[in-house]
Amino acid sequence: MPNGIRTPYKARLWRKRYAACGDLHVAGAIQDRYIEPMIRELANPTRFMSLSGTLLPWVGGLSAILMGIGLYMVWFASPADYQQGETVRIMYLHVPAAWLSLFFYMIMATSALGTLVWRHPLADVSQKAAAPIGAAFTLICLVTGSLWGKPMWGTYWQWDARLTSMLVMLLIYLGILALWRAIEEPNRAARAVSILTLVGAVNVPIVKFSVDWWNTLHQPAAVFRIDGPTIHPSMLVPLLIMAVAFSLLGVALHVSGMRTEILRRRVRTLTILEAERLDAQAA
Repeated sequence: MPNGIRTPYKARLWRKRYAACGDLHVAGAIQDRYIEPMIRELANPTRFMSLSGTLLPWVGGLSAILMGIGLYMVWFASPADYQQGETVRIMYLHVPAAWLSLFFYMIMATSALGTLVWRHPLADVSQKAAAPIGAAFTLICLVTGSLWGKPMWGTYWQWDARLTSMLVMLLIYLGILALWRAIEEPNRAARAVSILTLVGAVNVPIVKFSVDWWNTLHQPAAVFRIDGPTIHPSMLVPLLIMAVAFSLLGVALHVSGMRTEILRRRVRTLTILEAERLDAQAA
C-alpha cells in the first residue's frame, strides 16, 4: 500500500490522537487561564482572609440549618431498626465522623504535597488547621463506635481490623499534633509534619478496605457501593443530610483554623520585628 494512504484503522487511530492532543490543548488553556490564576489568588493570605471572611458565615449558617433538619429527621422521621432498636441512631453521628476523619487526613496529605512539592504558602497553614479537626472526628468515631458496639457485639472494644486501623489513625493524628508543637520554627515544623503525614497516609486505604480485606465484626460499606446503598431511604436520607451538615461544619472549622493560624503568624512576625527594633535601639 502507498505510504500516503492509511488503512481505516490507522486513520481512526490518527484522529483519536489528534483529538486527544486537542483535548490536552484545551485543558492546558483552561488551566493557564482560570485554575492557576485562582490558585495564585488564594495563595495570597490577604486575599484568602478577605474571601474566607465573606464565605464563612454562609457556610456556618447552612451547616446549622442542615444540622437542625437532620436532627429532626433522626429523632422524629427515621424509624428504629428492627434488630438494633433505638441504638441505630448512633449511626447518624458515627458514620459522618468516620467519613470526615478520612476526609481531613486526605486534606492534610494534599497539603503536605503542597508544602514539599509546590511550596504553596498556605499549604502548611491548611495542614496545621486540619489536624485537630481530623483528630476530633476520629475520636468521636471511636467513642460512638464503642457505644454502638456494646449492645451489638457485647463489648465496648474488639481488636477488629477496622477498629484497630482507626485507632492507629487517631495515634497518627496525635503524633502530628505533637510534632507541630515540638518544633518551634514554622518552616522546619511544616516539612517534618508533611513527611510524617505522607508516611501515615498508607493507613487511609487500610481503614477504608479493612472490612473487605479481613474477616471483621464491623459491617461492610452500606452507602457507597457499586450495586447501590443497602440502607432504606427512610434512614439513608437523614444520614446523608447529617453527613453534609457535618462536612460543612468541618469546612467552617477548617477555614476558621486557617484564619487563626494566619493571624497568629502575623502577630509572631510583628513581635519578632519589634524585638529586633528594640535590640537595635538598645545597641
